[in-house]
Amino acid sequence: MTSTKITRTAGRATAAAGRHEARLLWHGNRGLFALLQAARHAGPVTRVPRLGWVVTDPVLARRVLNDHEHFGMNGEGGVGHLWTQLFGEEMGRFFGGARHTEVRTAARDLFTEDAARALIDRSQGAHHAALARRLAAGETVDVADSARVLAGRMVADVLGLPADRPDGTYRALFGAGERLAALALGTTASTELDPATVRRARAIVEDITADVPGAYRTGGPDTLLGRCREIGLGPAMARGLATLLVIAGTETGASGTVRTVALVHDTGGGRALLEDPSLLDGAVREGLRVAAPAPVIGRHVVRDADVAGRTLRAGERVLVLTYLATNGAGPFDVRREYVPETRQLWFGGGRHLCLGAAVARVQVARMLATLLADGRPYAITHRRAARRVLVPSYAELRATLVR
Repeated sequence: MTSTKITRTAGRATAAAGRHEARLLWHGNRGLFALLQAARHAGPVTRVPRLGWVVTDPVLARRVLNDHEHFGMNGEGGVGHLWTQLFGEEMGRFFGGARHTEVRTAARDLFTEDAARALIDRSQGAHHAALARRLAAGETVDVADSARVLAGRMVADVLGLPADRPDGTYRALFGAGERLAALALGTTASTELDPATVRRARAIVEDITADVPGAYRTGGPDTLLGRCREIGLGPAMARGLATLLVIAGTETGASGTVRTVALVHDTGGGRALLEDPSLLDGAVREGLRVAAPAPVIGRHVVRDADVAGRTLRAGERVLVLTYLATNGAGPFDVRREYVPETRQLWFGGGRHLCLGAAVARVQVARMLATLLADGRPYAITHRRAARRVLVPSYAELRATLVR
């Protein structure tokens, strides 16, 4: 094949991958899709009627997320506002106070690179081994279903919830988290929840946290709930944190995993990874950069702030469009060098940078390694987008090894 034909083939693959990602956004969250399409043509910082300020530049996005003096998570536009309505004012104080730093400090060693590898081995290793055997035997596997089960198992393990249950238990945990997250679909314009939504959300929280009181009482120091008890964080707050981890650890983790698997396949990256395994870490980083499983991060303007010559007034809201900020570097490329401007922006920034970032990276890497363990590239035989979800993803992604 000539270099011209190779270039054309690569271009068609990249375009196809982009179309698949666009379909995920469209089917999953049409409001988000419309916002992203409109914001592509706006400036780096733009005021949008009814929504507030929209930031699409990665450097400015990080500046906003790092500036805790002027931008907060409580108040209209911030995720802390949503959680305060579900769990009370103490939860709101947690998002904006010293207690947040205390919890992160107490739990930090549970989420180091080494701890992340041990956690994934412990909670997901047997499932990955079984998946590799099925693929080697010629079976077709549903990567999306596996990602949901594995995310549920990982969250249960780190919290200290029962870990010896059937896969269906963890599918149910994931599903409950997905239903709770979906209640936030209408909060792009306002994070004020109506009473009926709050009642529905609290009922889902009861399902999610049914085992939390027991795990809080008995959890050891190697569990997050055990750490919460040790530092004197009460059961009610621990319940709120457990719910937060279920959302952050399942929805975004599964989305990042399954979409990276699809992007590697769609762009022909599987063969490149087999030829050069050293590309794996970069492929994980690229998958998370392009998928940006937390596509929007909201903040409340606490004090007047100047951002790129625009004055953002106290009481206004900011939407950091991480999806656009990270995708500005270009489409998925398994050989792309590190892009410093986007530096883990898909995990947030500042003191609220995702504590489980290392866990997410290991999850994605282990799934790719499992799919390629037999030394053959994998092919996607069927895919179906998830509909009406906060975090765009695949409801089904079936893969088999190329013969």
